[in-house]
Amino acid sequence: MIIGKPKLVLASGSPRRLSLINQAGIEPDSLRPADIDELPKRGELPRALATRLARSKAEAALHGVRLDEELRGSFILAADTVVAVGRRILPKAELLDEATQCLRLLSGRNHRVYSGVCLVTPKETFRQRLVETRMRFKRLSEEDIEAYLASGEWRGKAGGYAVQGIAGSFVVKMVGSYTNVVGLPLYESVSLLAGEGFPIRHGWLNASAI
Repeated sequence: MIIGKPKLVLASGSPRRLSLINQAGIEPDSLRPADIDELPKRGELPRALATRLARSKAEAALHGVRLDEELRGSFILAADTVVAVGRRILPKAELLDEATQCLRLLSGRNHRVYSGVCLVTPKETFRQRLVETRMRFKRLSEEDIEAYLASGEWRGKAGGYAVQGIAGSFVVKMVGSYTNVVGLPLYESVSLLAGEGFPIRHGWLNASAI
């Protein structure tokens, strides 16, 4: 164990984001999901929304970390993912009707997935990145849509689908980061951490056990 190794807080309760950061051989010391209003502002574009929400989540987590003696001075990593068709932002589907509308809109069309990533350093400076992936779905039949809705995989997912599951078979084309579409662009996240001095390779020897 490295003496004085800095701690990392992941400002998320998402199992997908935790799994992705674990994939990079990094184990957060704490999960601090941020309870913020994720609705877009009037006229807000998808890129701006992803950037703003990632920053808001990081700020909310920082507020809690300042009050926690054990975590004070930790790195904080936050992210938010937005799915959009043109300027139209698709919701994180919670209701069947929302997921149905998303899938019908995405059927046979191009769409984009944006993730804002925000890192707070121990000195409380903020570092941000925005990652964009271009996607195209096949034309979905009513049977495709009904069966996918029955799977339940869509629930709570931006755009009403999870690319790491059944919906991966809908993807005709993807240009950009796959991990971005899952919910945490790993290259950019790890690069931010490494650039600020976080020992990203510390857990690599044990990564095969994760």
